[in-house]
Amino acid sequence: MTANDAALHTAPRTGPKRPLRVRAYRVLRKVLIGFIMASVVNFVFSYFFHTPKVYNLGHRNTELLMQYRMLQDKIDLASRELSEIESRDKGIYRSIFALDTIPPMNSLDPLDYVDPSRFAHSRYGAAISYAGGSLSLLRERLYRQSVSLDTLQVMAKDKERMTEAIPAIWPLDRNRIRNIGAFGIRVHPIFKTVKRHDGVDFSGEKNTPIYATADGVVSKNTVESGYGNSVVIDHGYGYQTRYAHLNKSLVKVGQRVHRGEKIALMGNTGRSTGTHLHYEVIYRGVHVNPLSYVSRDMSDEDFRKIIESAKNVIYEQD
Repeated sequence: MTANDAALHTAPRTGPKRPLRVRAYRVLRKVLIGFIMASVVNFVFSYFFHTPKVYNLGHRNTELLMQYRMLQDKIDLASRELSEIESRDKGIYRSIFALDTIPPMNSLDPLDYVDPSRFAHSRYGAAISYAGGSLSLLRERLYRQSVSLDTLQVMAKDKERMTEAIPAIWPLDRNRIRNIGAFGIRVHPIFKTVKRHDGVDFSGEKNTPIYATADGVVSKNTVESGYGNSVVIDHGYGYQTRYAHLNKSLVKVGQRVHRGEKIALMGNTGRSTGTHLHYEVIYRGVHVNPLSYVSRDMSDEDFRKIIESAKNVIYEQD
């Protein structure tokens, strides 16, 4: 190799430089390729493996869903216990005090108490909506039951007065009764047509004493074309009694009367075919059979004791 050849071999090669645009393009291409490859690797890794952050988030979501389910289970348990109380209230407690049952609720669907669209964006929107609706429904049922129990509490405190307000004795001495006319459908003795008889007829002698069958206040003391001289007593708690075809009334409107107190004398006034007492028991506006209320096993001695005790009662006048 000559000296010239050696000089040429060791000397750096020179030539025209590449344009800046080409070099920038190549750098950008490498960056994009690197970014794409990193994204692919990250996607593949995250698809098959959870990062600690994603794992913690998934764990928290699972716990949240479990908490919603536990909450719903507790709501369902409380609802079943409340249903048992409602059943006893309807079938036992209110029956004891002769109270009307609570009107049924129009809907028992929890979703009727919330707007599901409010939680539509949430992954757990259905669980949130149902739990919220269940709580709202349970709260309404608890309020209604609370009102009912408050009423029962008042009735329980007033039980003795309620007992005295229920018609429970014969309106006259049984030994002075000649015949008893039945309650219900019968042939009218005057019009000879089939007609409902809203009371019971007790025939006897004129001026036989008539007694109040329960404590109460005289609400009517009138003369009516059908009933003749009649007295109506309001006993409270939904009970009223009527005593008709009287020869004479011994009480006045607004007067308080006691069970066993003499209030009238038997007669034959109004539309009547003979001397008798027409006696009615009205409960919450409905005529019921009076014989279902009288104590048929009451002895004559017990009846006389009630009559005698009523004579010693002093009443306050309104």
